[in-house]
Amino acid sequence: MQPERSLRELEHARAVRSMFSGIARRYDLLNHVLSGNTDKRWRRKVRALLNDTLADENAVVLDVACGTGDLSIELKTNAKARVIGSDFCHPMLAVAREKTERIPWIEGDALAMPFVDESFNAVTIAFGLRNLANFRDGLVELRRILKPGGRLVVLEFSSPVVPGFRQAFNFYFTRVLPRIGGIVSGDRGAYEYLPDSVSKFPDQKALAALMRDCGFDDVEYRNLTGGIAAIHTGLRSPAA
Repeated sequence: MQPERSLRELEHARAVRSMFSGIARRYDLLNHVLSGNTDKRWRRKVRALLNDTLADENAVVLDVACGTGDLSIELKTNAKARVIGSDFCHPMLAVAREKTERIPWIEGDALAMPFVDESFNAVTIAFGLRNLANFRDGLVELRRILKPGGRLVVLEFSSPVVPGFRQAFNFYFTRVLPRIGGIVSGDRGAYEYLPDSVSKFPDQKALAALMRDCGFDDVEYRNLTGGIAAIHTGLRSPAA
């Protein structure tokens, strides 16, 4: 049973859905341009962590907050497992559906997933967890739909760990990126939201601790590109 959502959380969800609806058609272009295509390499690393699961024809993998489907499609590449993409923003899913019909695209809220308990062998969420109104409730919900022994993989922006690089990246992230993103997308607010949301998101160690607190075992993380992003993994205990 999902916890009752507060008015603040409901308003946050509406604002996020509206924002992504407005930039859906230019979302992929901006991701690739603003990251120098680094985002593609990060997604391949997520897939590599799930190679064994993806090779299992009986496995089912869910990509939560899939947006326009790039990670879902990466996961499905050469996979025998069934891959499903889910997002609560209809215009983003519309773009995903235009890319491929090989993947079922399901409209659903990450805080109240339309799936029964213990449905998936693995769950991924890329650049989506920080957009949730409640990080803890989101992690608990993702754990709920994992099968015992299933793995959660979180790809998210994080805190750069190299001192000199950190200052340079923060300047780009807070000053340059919003301006370019605003010009190309026509919505500067969406790209001002990006660094603001990252600044409010737990850093690597704090997110790992939160995942453990939400019931995940064997929690680990690895930094990507000097800590600009990080991949966190955790298991739902087979005994859960």
